Amino acid sequence: MQLCIALDLPTKEENLALVKKIKAYDVWLKVGFRSYIRDGADFIHAIKKINPDFKIFLDLKLYDIPNTMADAAESIMGLGVDMFNVHASAGRKAMQTVMERLSPYEKRPIVLAVTALTSFSDEDFTKVYEKPIAQKADQFAQDAYESGLDGVVCSAYESLSIKNVTSKEFMTLTPGIRPFGEDAGDQERVADIAYAHEALVDFIVVGRPIYKDADPAAVVEKILERL
Repeated sequence: MQLCIALDLPTKEENLALVKKIKAYDVWLKVGFRSYIRDGADFIHAIKKINPDFKIFLDLKLYDIPNTMADAAESIMGLGVDMFNVHASAGRKAMQTVMERLSPYEKRPIVLAVTALTSFSDEDFTKVYEKPIAQKADQFAQDAYESGLDGVVCSAYESLSIKNVTSKEFMTLTPGIRPFGEDAGDQERVADIAYAHEALVDFIVVGRPIYKDADPAAVVEKILERL
């Protein structure tokens, strides 16, 4: 299981200051909507200057018509990131088109599909997708698996079931991890490291418990010890 740290601070400068504090650790860094829209590709390049060995997960959740998603995926290839994601609800055709577009490249990023956002309660999710999270997440995961993707974004509570209906090698990345029982904040389906281990999670995403601490490097080290 690998640690992915969410760079969700209000400014580019604050995010880069955090990156400098943790530059000695073998971790992934997640660049999401807020940071990428505000700071763009320059932010990714700035991270790599601090430590070229950092692996970057670009969390933009692509969702559009198949050809537009494939165009975006091909553009992402030029950013030098190591992983990005799409929405599984865009459908099999869209996911297949993305993977077909990337197939000529000798080396491509890991591609994941978002199943159910961890901010959803089961009740709210069912209102949108007309099925409970557990059932629909399995379906979305099967769609992604059969479309040639590498894994999915889900909560820790869906991870084991998803691996059972796809493959143990099919990756799961789980946001909403509160490593030491911290407050859930705006997340509904949160879990700790022990539960993530039991659920065979491949990547855990941790944000606030790290960057809101006075000594983020110490928190990272403590988490890595648990992994």
